[in-house]
Order: sequence, then structure tokens, then C-alpha cells
Amino acid sequence: MRKNRVAAKQTEISILALDDDEIMTITLQSYFQSSGYHVDIENDPNKAVERIRNYHYDILLLDFLMSPICGDEVVKAIREFNTDLYIILLTGHKSLAPPIKTIRELDIQGYYEKSDRFDQLELLVESCVKSIRQMRTIRSYRDKLSQIVADSPQLYRLTTIDALLESVMSQMNRIFGFENAFLYVRRHFFQDGGGEIAGAVQMPADYYLGIGAYGEAADRVRNYLMERHETEFPIFEEAENEPCRVFPLLDENQKPFGIFGARISHQHYFDTVRLLEIYLRQVTSTVSNLMLHIQLQKAYEKLEVSYEEMTKTVRTMVDARDLYTRGHSDRVSYYACRIAEKMGKDERFINRIRVAGLFHDIGKIAVPDSVLLKNASLTREEYEIIKRHPGLGYHILSAISSYQEIAPIVLCHHERIDGRGYPNGITGDQIPEEAKMISVADAFDAMTSHRRYRENLTLEQAVSQLEQGKGTQFDQKIAEAFIEILKDYEAIREEIAWTFEETALDLEHR
Repeated sequence: MRKNRVAAKQTEISILALDDDEIMTITLQSYFQSSGYHVDIENDPNKAVERIRNYHYDILLLDFLMSPICGDEVVKAIREFNTDLYIILLTGHKSLAPPIKTIRELDIQGYYEKSDRFDQLELLVESCVKSIRQMRTIRSYRDKLSQIVADSPQLYRLTTIDALLESVMSQMNRIFGFENAFLYVRRHFFQDGGGEIAGAVQMPADYYLGIGAYGEAADRVRNYLMERHETEFPIFEEAENEPCRVFPLLDENQKPFGIFGARISHQHYFDTVRLLEIYLRQVTSTVSNLMLHIQLQKAYEKLEVSYEEMTKTVRTMVDARDLYTRGHSDRVSYYACRIAEKMGKDERFINRIRVAGLFHDIGKIAVPDSVLLKNASLTREEYEIIKRHPGLGYHILSAISSYQEIAPIVLCHHERIDGRGYPNGITGDQIPEEAKMISVADAFDAMTSHRRYRENLTLEQAVSQLEQGKGTQFDQKIAEAFIEILKDYEAIREEIAWTFEETALDLEHR
């Protein structure tokens, strides 16, 4: 008999034997347990249905003629909630077996005519086991592939190399359940031409992360990688019938920048390798994407530095025309930013208004010195010349792509809520909100600063003017927000003291 052979390890397969003949179920249990299967027995068909409902079984060995219900009725009840169970029907005589049509409709995998030998039944069970394992492999492959697809977007959201690689190791352990694995990445791959780590990535040395047997194997792995040529990566080592397979991590030029290694059991070797290759292609794509992101970020940071340098240069050009108004643009920018912060504006809005405040009077560089530097009140004609500076500033800034966004703000910073401003006499919501804020800040600094042709107002007098201008010259909410800010004017004055000192120093030298 086949049962005299060495029992195979089948403990992952569970069988339920159902027969109203207790001797038969005990015999089946003894036979298949000797072959390495886990076998439970049941003699009551109704209890068997409930057992299958509440516990997991892979195969049901089922007698056809039973009391109180026959085998086909048992199968009908089971198929209402379980379509995965493999069922083998046992009959006392071939003539008592149900029709082929019934067997197909109930998805019964086979039937066996009872005898004192179980060879044929064991062959049927082995056939079921083979199918079960194939289905498990397919489902495992499908589930892991689904996890890979689901986890990939998370990698693309990471912005540092170390966080990315840690997440990769974590995901692979979760998806594949590796107990012995390592990830090694060469540091120089993340360096730019000057030898600095790109994008402030914290990688002072080669990156290594190992678990299990490879927790402290960095030197061994490094030496292994140094000995390899191009992308030739054979087995790292054999260990307990589990080869440690190595997979290269390739850049866009198909050059290895690191390796991943893991011990993979022979039982699932080829399926695991195929899935790992799919996953690691996602990883290398993510790394390339991150490197591009880091390069773009560095380019953007350089552009930001150039932008700030250009801003400072142009502001200096404006202030150089008139020593009495030096520091005025800095103060207007400061006040406007404080208003924006008070009103809960976001960082981009605040940065936009900061630059617009610095440049709000840039159009004055086109105003003649005889008008701009006059020590007395302006004539009507001279005032009309001065009123051109918002439009001139708009045209200057519009010609520079970096400043096109703030050009409309500069154009409108002398408009009034009631429509009596210039250059276009627009009203209310037609005026950009940033321009309304700069209007309040500009007016306040003009009132509290000394000019050639008049003395400055006190804080109280300036605040009174702001109160009077609410709803006519100034937006009411913006004016009220600024008046609230000015309650801490002493601290504000200390914070911007350098803008007044610069003006005083230049006047003294003159």
C-alpha cells in the first residue's frame, strides 16, 4: 500500500472526513494522518456543515449515503457559503454514485468507491493537494502584486533617500515576509560633481540595512558588490537550502548603484524572484524620480537666491534716488507682511506681498530728479508726473518674468476703495488685496517719516488718519487689522530700527 512509503510533510493541508460510519472516519483519519495531513472527523452531517462554516478545511472526504441527509444535500448547503473547498464523494458502490451532471453542478472534484485499499483515494487527494497549492500560489502572487501596486505611490511621496530606502526595506519585509535580507546602496551615487550629498540627504557613508543573518554583514556585502562586474549578480550564498539571491538596483543608465539580497525558499523561489523583479523596477524608478526631484529642488534654490539678489539690487537702485525715502520700501514691505500674517494669509501670499512692497515705488526711477527731489510742495503738473510711477513700475516689472506676478500689485497700490485713486480710478474688489495692504502700509510710513517739505506725524496722528480713511481711501478690514498691529508699535520700531539708521547715516554723510 502507498501508506507504507515515507510520509510526506503535508501539515499545511487540512482534511475533514465525514461519514455516519464511525469506524470509516477513524480509519480515514489514521491513514491520512500517517501521510502527514491534518485530519478531523465528523459523523453528523449537520455538525459537519457548521464545522466547515466556522473552521478552515482544504478537502472534504464525504460519504454519499448518510442519515439524516445525504452527501449531495450536504454539498448544496456548503456551496452556499464556501466555493473553495475541494470535495471527494465516497460511495459504497459505483451504482450508488450521483449522476455526472450533479457532480459538475455541485463542483465535486471526484468520487471514490469504498474498499479496503485507499490507493485510489490517496491519488485523488494528492490531485486536490496539487490544485490547492497551485491556487495558493496564484492567490499569493495576486495578493503580493496588489500590495506592490498599492505601496508604490507611498514611495513616490518620500523626499529623502534615507527615508525612501527604509520604506523600501519595510515594504519588502511586509510583502514577502523575509527573515534574512539586506539592502546596500553606494553613497557616491547620491553625490553631485562637487562631492556634496544632493538635496541635504543624510548619508555620511554607504547605506546598509540588514535583518536576520545579515544584520551585521555590511562589510561582506560591500566586498561582494566591489567584486561584481556591471550587472552580474549571482547567488550571494547558500544557506539551509535557502539561497540568498541578489538583485541589482540599476540607475537610468543600467548601472548598479546598490543591491538587495534575501534568502528565498526553494518552494516559492521562482514566483518570489519574479515579483521581486517587478517591485525593484518600481524602486529604481522611484529613486530616479527622487534624484530628479532633488536636482530640480537644488536648481530652484539657486533660482531663489538669484531672485533675492536681484530684488535687493533693484530695491537699492530705487532707494539710491532719494536719501530721504531710503528704508521706506523696506518698512512698507514689513508692514504689509505683518498685515497679511494678521489676516491669516499663506506663505506664498506673504512672499508675494513682501516683494511687491519692496518694489512698489520702482517706477520712480523714471521720474526726473527735479520732481522727485524737490524740497517744496509739488505743482499740479509735477504731481501728475509723480502719479505716473505706478504705471511705470508695472511696465518695468512686467518685462521681467520673475516679477510679472507682482506687477499688477505695484500698478494698483495708489488706488482707493472709493475710486478716487490713480492711475485707473478702480474701486473695491477691482483692486488686488495685496495692493490694498500696501496702500495702508505706504500711507502710514509716509505720514510718520520726515520729508524735505514737511515734518512727520506722530503715531497718534497717523492712526487717526487711518481711522478717517477707512472705507474711502483704505479697505476697512485691512486698516483695522493694521491699527491693531500698531498697538505694539514700540516693539515694531525696534525691529525695523535699521531702516531708520540707514537713512540717518546717509543724510549725515551728505
